[in-house]
Amino acid sequence: MDLIIYALAPVFVIIFYIYLKDKYEKEPKRLLFISFLLGAVVSILITTSLYSVFNIAVPLTDKLSVMQQFVQAFFVVGFSEELSKYLIVLLFAQRRKEFNEPFDGIVYAVMVSMGFAATENIMYVLNGGPTTALVRAFTAVPAHATFGILMGYFMGKAKFSKRRVQLNLAGLLLAIAFHGAYDFFLFIKFIPGIWVGAIASLVIGIALSRKAIKRHQNNSQFKVKDEI
Repeated sequence: MDLIIYALAPVFVIIFYIYLKDKYEKEPKRLLFISFLLGAVVSILITTSLYSVFNIAVPLTDKLSVMQQFVQAFFVVGFSEELSKYLIVLLFAQRRKEFNEPFDGIVYAVMVSMGFAATENIMYVLNGGPTTALVRAFTAVPAHATFGILMGYFMGKAKFSKRRVQLNLAGLLLAIAFHGAYDFFLFIKFIPGIWVGAIASLVIGIALSRKAIKRHQNNSQFKVKDEI
């Protein structure tokens, strides 16, 4: 039971943080909970199915080369996981009338991402123990949050733009790019010190995420009403 608490604690810290950042017109808790559950269950199922397809289409050898690790990071893991989250935001959240400002893209994308991260983290922590929980609390879980924020930033803009398809895809591709970069530097363990690249990509992702949050906050149409 303690390990599950350790696994879920950073997830809910991030959820609470994003909920507080939604300053001017908060989303219904029911929809946030549903988004989280869809991420925790449906997103995992979609990802698992895509992994199976990739295992057949792009079989990998036991000793992976740098190029194979690149394919694994960007096209298998990054693409599969981010596409699964993207589809839930696109087909469930973005269509809701409650999704009524660009910041909502960040909120719902993070909820779905944290649902995914919760399930994934539980599996890793139950297998690896408290040390794994501690490491992932400051690495993998925040990384999933940044992927969600960057995706959600563009999906929030897309809802209210004539360039909806392009902006939605921009969010998906950006999330895949950062996810792939983060994993790639962790996968090529045979190059000493290369893991620093994963930390660098995470730091850049966090910096861009903070800017994305601030920009949507400043541009919220509800900000003016709240200040009157």
